[in-house]
Amino acid sequence: MNLDEMLAASGISGGAAAVNGNTKSGFVTFVGRPNVGKSTLFNRLTQTRSAIVDNTAGTTRDRQYGKVDWNGQEFSIVDTGGWVVNSDDVFEEEINKQVEIAIEEADVILFVVDSTTGVTDLDDKVAQILRRSKKPVIVVANKEDVGDARFNAAEFYSFGLGDPIEVSSANGSGTGDLLDEIVKDMPEKEEEEETEENVAKFAIVGRPNAGKSSLINAFIGEERHIVTDIAGTTRDSIYHRYNKFGFDFYLVDTAGIRKKQKVNEDIEYYSVIRSIRAIEASDVCILMIDATRGIEGQDANIFGLIQRNRKGLVVCVNKWDLVEDKSVTAQKRYEDAIRNKFAPFTDFPIIFTSALTKQRIFKVLETAIEVYNNRRRVIPTSQLNTYMLEQIAITPPPSNKGKFVKIKYVTMLKDAIIPTFVFFCNLPQWVKEPYRRFLENKIREHWDFHGTPIAIFMREK
Repeated sequence: MNLDEMLAASGISGGAAAVNGNTKSGFVTFVGRPNVGKSTLFNRLTQTRSAIVDNTAGTTRDRQYGKVDWNGQEFSIVDTGGWVVNSDDVFEEEINKQVEIAIEEADVILFVVDSTTGVTDLDDKVAQILRRSKKPVIVVANKEDVGDARFNAAEFYSFGLGDPIEVSSANGSGTGDLLDEIVKDMPEKEEEEETEENVAKFAIVGRPNAGKSSLINAFIGEERHIVTDIAGTTRDSIYHRYNKFGFDFYLVDTAGIRKKQKVNEDIEYYSVIRSIRAIEASDVCILMIDATRGIEGQDANIFGLIQRNRKGLVVCVNKWDLVEDKSVTAQKRYEDAIRNKFAPFTDFPIIFTSALTKQRIFKVLETAIEVYNNRRRVIPTSQLNTYMLEQIAITPPPSNKGKFVKIKYVTMLKDAIIPTFVFFCNLPQWVKEPYRRFLENKIREHWDFHGTPIAIFMREK
């Protein structure tokens, strides 16, 4: 749907539909006492080094989020701090509270224990909580490669949580079996109530108090949230049809926003869990940044989630009316700071708004629609080859050990989630990341993919 078609719509339709979008994935959480190897296992499963690993108990306090793709099944994964009681750590209460939230939000829980020490009193306390959770729990007996630790695995049957899976997060043994079990325990998706085809889905995300609710209320002109509570599951996404002022799209939020009876919400942490679900269900994310607070770690964290989920992006700097220096120079400095923080992906729009005064809020919607259309843009193969092969001839791939890469043909995949380009050449393994970025930059210079990530693949001709 192009912009002209969307501007032809009018009126407003209420109601929300519970939808399990095709892009939605499961949510997996690590729990366990400190120093059992949760962060090392997180890094192993996500194939990253995002989580800090140290022998000091309690190192993990900030949450780490990643994506895992196993045999075509994709899910989100979160590394929590170790469960502790009666320690001298001033962060103990906050860590435990965040673990409780993670348990309640999870589809599958990985209870990580240490095979070198066997069952401890703290393990038993965690197991008691997990038995009450009524969620799928997998006992992960870590460090099975250390000495005679593998002989201790039988002790973990005492938890009453099923067969323990023996792994070594250090060398990766057993992780394939663990991933098979995670995918098997992932809840079945309910029957889908499809949203109308070709209608954009926008998620408004950001850290607490950035102005998300104010922006939504400004869009609809009413002092209420566009959120419908659907009891029973926190796995469903909420799509609310917005059809007003010539716009036509879905605003996305999550059923997990409802209040919990047994958990005191940690606002900062819980907002990220909500953001994960909203991001997964959307086409374009509107990332809200508080102009009065600047760019913080949480902003970069949510930006990373948007990138890992391959979504379109519009950055909305809210509360611009409260900033003293509103000059063009100050605005340019702010833009540069955002792009430097979010590099290497910098080709996205930044809009300075005030949800309170409604300054430029409809520019946000217009820009989100443009990004959505850019995300769906298809370049004819003939045009793509005419331009790109000329650019490649001017700046060919660098030689490697005396071998020269010859790119002969390029095409664009038409059914990919994001704009995806495949370059056919004689030696695809020798095309390194800097040259891939060069190809991406040339594509962006010639065609408008502003706000959307694109993918570059090299294949042998």
